[in-house]
Amino acid sequence: MSALVTILDDEPAIREMLAEALQEAGFRTLAFGRASDFEAALRRTTPDLCLVDLGLPDRDGLTLVHRLALQQGASVIIISGRAQVQDRVTGLELGADDYIIKPFDPAEVVARVRARLRAPRQTAATGDTARFGGWTAHFDRFALEDAEGQETPFSQAEGAVLRLFLERPNRLITRAAMQEALGGTAGDSFDRAMDVRISRLRTKLREDPKNPRLIKTIYGAGYIFLGDVAWE
Repeated sequence: MSALVTILDDEPAIREMLAEALQEAGFRTLAFGRASDFEAALRRTTPDLCLVDLGLPDRDGLTLVHRLALQQGASVIIISGRAQVQDRVTGLELGADDYIIKPFDPAEVVARVRARLRAPRQTAATGDTARFGGWTAHFDRFALEDAEGQETPFSQAEGAVLRLFLERPNRLITRAAMQEALGGTAGDSFDRAMDVRISRLRTKLREDPKNPRLIKTIYGAGYIFLGDVAWE
């Protein structure tokens, strides 16, 4: 069965345009003009990816993005007329996988949806739980557990980056390799998204930002995760 993409935008013309482009590309779609209708539908179905406008009539779009990313582990692409850098940064920090500014070419949205859905959520070589450096990552419920059993949630987007590191410990991972493994469009937007997610992961792992112990930056080359990893 083809992937299901939900569209949440208060402009009927944009909903129709996106639905038509995605359906022509082979995706199934559900479109909504209000957050309340969208959230009601989530109780009955689980989309593979959500396209979310920030300017909704009945709910703050950023709050909804945060909930989708953290509570449901959904892949999220923001589509918004807000072009300020801070809006893009905030959206990525709250767990969005990508940010597309209006006006846009529907073909670009389709390409980014395809790239995001190509990014594997997990691989057959690993399980749902990884232990490393006093931490346990639970990918089935998107949570980091410390040695005392205290849990900190992470978004699906952050989890994809963390899984990539844990599957390739003690190996240099270049930006190009990250883009190939995680999907997305190469460029400043992708690089900024990775910077934000890695920074948030370091915070959740209680890393010293000036001298991180686990996720090291190799300037001009990429990143390396230091430590032994045990998968279950």
